[in-house]
Amino acid sequence: MGRAIYRKQEGAFLIPYTLFLIIAGMPLFYMELALGQYNREGAATVWKICPLFKGVGYTVILIALYVGFYYNVIIAWSLYYLVSSFTYELPWIKCGNVWNSPNCTDPKLLNMSLFSNGTKYSKFKITPAAEFYERGVLHLHESDGIHDLGSPRWELTLCLVAVLIVLFFSLWKGVKTSGKVVWITATLPYVVLFVLLIRGITLPGSYKGISAYLHIDIKRLTDASVWIDAATQIFYSLGAGFGVLIAFASYNKFDNNCYRDALMTSTINCVTSFISGFAIFSILGYMADKHNVNIEDVATEGAGLVFIIYPEAISTLAGSTFWAVVFFIMLLTLGIDSAMGGMEAVITGLADDISILKRHRKLFTFLVAMLTFFLALLCITNGGIYVLTLLDTFAAGTSILFAVLIEAIGVSWFYGVDRFSEDIYRMLGFKPGLYWRLCWKFVSPAFLLFVVIVSIATYKPLMYDEYKFPSWANRIGWAIALSSMLLVPIYIIYKFLTLRGSFKQRLAYCITPENEYHLVAEGNIRQYKLKHWLAI
Repeated sequence: MGRAIYRKQEGAFLIPYTLFLIIAGMPLFYMELALGQYNREGAATVWKICPLFKGVGYTVILIALYVGFYYNVIIAWSLYYLVSSFTYELPWIKCGNVWNSPNCTDPKLLNMSLFSNGTKYSKFKITPAAEFYERGVLHLHESDGIHDLGSPRWELTLCLVAVLIVLFFSLWKGVKTSGKVVWITATLPYVVLFVLLIRGITLPGSYKGISAYLHIDIKRLTDASVWIDAATQIFYSLGAGFGVLIAFASYNKFDNNCYRDALMTSTINCVTSFISGFAIFSILGYMADKHNVNIEDVATEGAGLVFIIYPEAISTLAGSTFWAVVFFIMLLTLGIDSAMGGMEAVITGLADDISILKRHRKLFTFLVAMLTFFLALLCITNGGIYVLTLLDTFAAGTSILFAVLIEAIGVSWFYGVDRFSEDIYRMLGFKPGLYWRLCWKFVSPAFLLFVVIVSIATYKPLMYDEYKFPSWANRIGWAIALSSMLLVPIYIIYKFLTLRGSFKQRLAYCITPENEYHLVAEGNIRQYKLKHWLAI
């Protein structure tokens, strides 16, 4: 839900998505699981293995916190839609409601080829589903832009409160409670997805969507945005780079087979994403067939797909209320499952680093939830979608790729692939193969560096539908991105200046595991570090 995996040319998207899964997603997923499990620490304190890079731990914690500000709002939307679905007739089926404008038009009377960006069919003709989302839920028509936010909507505020209450009571006792909740939030979506998939492929015209889903347009691979989106989506879907994997792995048994977990979890995750594409595109094919247009005219991504196209398609089915309830229950459980991981990364990461927070985990969890709530209020105002779009674009785009890049460099080049492999051997009884070590040291960092550079070089001013964000909003966005990335160099400077000794001694302390500081005093650090830097 955080970022849409579904694009108009999905077949082309799957190529870089699969490639990045193999050369970066899975290796880094394995790396983070092993890091957390061996060191038994959160995202910040795990860098006792190389204190110079502790700043990257704070970076991923801050990114996870930023994502929580707006991700919980998307869950609140899902809850609002779920509650609204418990009616004899879904509220987005027809016009004539208090939120509808004179431009609202019955979908049967519209030319679907006028569709634009998943929100409006044209400037003068708008579907009931689009108006329910933009006017009934967001009240976007009452805002002139990001400079005109207005007050929080009370209905969404109540939904947001309910979401945060669930998250708080799921996390306040740590994995004792969150582990039980995950049994529901992680398994229920699979059941619902299977039901929706079966229903989708039995609809007339579903084959059009599936054909479009599997069609590969090679020309799309020349578009840098396809590669950037694929790279970003890999880390969103797997959770790598957010501190989530390190946090949860820190609670594993020392000899848990994290190698098996990494292979199985990452594979199942991405296979599920692939299969869910059939459920989505079968519905798009059905909509295209129903309105007698091409699949490209109804295909969209992001909120337009989840909160407009899919609900509108559901409203045309027999038993539409049932299908709407099922669909939004799936979105709600998926969202809560992901949000739990993000908040746990923040709580565990800081609690492991600051002992007083660990002693008062319940209070700290409550404070994190309250901070998330108050800042999320900006996203449920009349112009809140603009704030949400800004955060979604900048809070965890380039910054998350940068964080994973620094993490890979810190582990592979400074802590050392050889030493890291020894740690895994102590846990599992075998060392990682050559493939994993090559990816950790060369392939994954090179790939991440390339994507970070391209994402910056190809940046375009932010837009939402036809609204162009002012230049000051784009500057705020980059300030948000830099606020997390700059923690890496800031901590490096801080660490270096607070240590005692000569320049060489302080540098040696910065790049030596804390439990081996005696090597610095003995003068053996140069030979020791040279060995591990060169080792594959």
